[in-house]
Amino acid sequence: MHEKQKLLAMIRKYDFMLYDLQLYLDTHSNCAEALRLWKSVQNMRQKALSAYVRQFGPIQPSQADGSAPWIWNQGPWPWKKEAN
Repeated sequence: MHEKQKLLAMIRKYDFMLYDLQLYLDTHSNCAEALRLWKSVQNMRQKALSAYVRQFGPIQPSQADGSAPWIWNQGPWPWKKEAN
């Protein structure tokens, strides 16, 4: 698996974990351990996301740095074979 796919897989894994923890915290809002874990996973996700954006460019338009040329639409689109 290439680095790009590894980082995307990590981001997806962290997103799933965060959503699962969010559902748990919705019903167990005073659980300090779950909240600590949510913060930890959020931090790991942010690091993986930053690494991806730094190496391969933005995933979302809000991650573009605003420099010229506009890089959000550069590179292969997700549905193109070379993007996957």
